[in-house]
Amino acid sequence: MKQFFAMFSRMKYINRWALMKNTRSENLSEHSLEVAAIAHAIAVMKNLRFGGALNAERAAVLGLYHDMPEIITGDMPTPVKYHNKTLRNAFREVETEACSRLLSMLPEDMKESFSPYFFKTKEDGYLWKIVKAADKISALFKCIEEEKSGNHEFSSALCSTKKAIEKMNLPEADAFLEEFMEAYKLNLDEQSI
Repeated sequence: MKQFFAMFSRMKYINRWALMKNTRSENLSEHSLEVAAIAHAIAVMKNLRFGGALNAERAAVLGLYHDMPEIITGDMPTPVKYHNKTLRNAFREVETEACSRLLSMLPEDMKESFSPYFFKTKEDGYLWKIVKAADKISALFKCIEEEKSGNHEFSSALCSTKKAIEKMNLPEADAFLEEFMEAYKLNLDEQSI
């Protein structure tokens, strides 16, 4: 019995932003779909505007699976996860174990194909940077949505997330934000015009 995809379907039960008051909860499944779409778009922008030759579809699949280990680990709040080097290293070990467990839930002949979605390879190094940017952009959009709903709990997260994206120095991620971020500040009627 192989339970990989049954576990995958459980991402919808893992809520993000556990330490924050949310006007609307966001689950891991929703977040991963958004990260996959954003990573795909950023990779396309890299190829079209910045001389890249990336596999945009692979970026999307990396984004789709990027947080799947959190089915086992839960969504560790960023301030806790990155509080100090000891916690960061311990959490990496836990994540590595979670990735190994998830891969063990696949048939033997599929493990090698899925392994790069859980264990970073040199070949996918730049794509993983794009996925990280997409992850941060998705978080930024969540902060914007919460602020738009009058929830100021996300104000600090909005500022720190925006700075983190800027520090990544990915022109294609900056271009994505420049073109698409303002629409997240609009209501439905304004977006439909």
